[in-house]
Amino acid sequence: MSLNNILGKQGKASPLQEEHWIPLSDLMTGLMMFMLIAIIFMVKVESDAVKVESDAKKVKDIALIYDEMRAQLYQDLHSEFEKNLPDWGADLDRDLTFRFKEPSVLFDTGKDSLKPRFIQILNEFFPRYVRIMGADRYRNSIEEIRIEGHTSSMWNGSVNSNEAYFFNMALSQSRTRSALQYVLTLPQVQEQQPWLKAHLTANGLSSSKIIYHADGTENKDGSQRVEFRVRTNADARISEILETVQQ
Repeated sequence: MSLNNILGKQGKASPLQEEHWIPLSDLMTGLMMFMLIAIIFMVKVESDAVKVESDAKKVKDIALIYDEMRAQLYQDLHSEFEKNLPDWGADLDRDLTFRFKEPSVLFDTGKDSLKPRFIQILNEFFPRYVRIMGADRYRNSIEEIRIEGHTSSMWNGSVNSNEAYFFNMALSQSRTRSALQYVLTLPQVQEQQPWLKAHLTANGLSSSKIIYHADGTENKDGSQRVEFRVRTNADARISEILETVQQ
């Protein structure tokens, strides 16, 4: 077939040639679009990786800051109360839990009124405790100070375990409310009362966190206790960062 026959009299591409050029043009366009999408995807992946790395560093930095803060807070509490702990029948854990563990000092059996000795202890303990917790270096990092009431699994009388649990729940809640009400009315903490009302809570936990002897049996006296427990706002700040990662 001659060139004129292919191009025609006017030198134009024949229908046969057009049928070959159109698919080739579409192929080039598709290839260019694919390359563009691939480049955009690679840029996004790289950007996301940088963001994840940055967010991970923020989480690590926050964790380190709060670990240092908790360690320093423990040292301040320990220095303040070390000499009082044996006399009060109390412990201070490194997780910042302040535990009053002598049930005979705290409440009469089945009652929610503070015993005179526990009132005296709270008078000595709480204003000094608040002075440390409410200090400028700590107050903005504290999410909650929990007064927790704990009981054994026992209840006087012939009741089953479920009934004992709920009776003890009501009792532990009533006891922590009594403690909360008392400490908030102490004259020495009135200037801190707005901050305390926003952060101090009463939590009755019944027998949900029993203390056990080494042989696995329940430590009934050890289970009956009052704890002051601190929660920082580190978890909330880390959660905010993790939410941005998921967006």
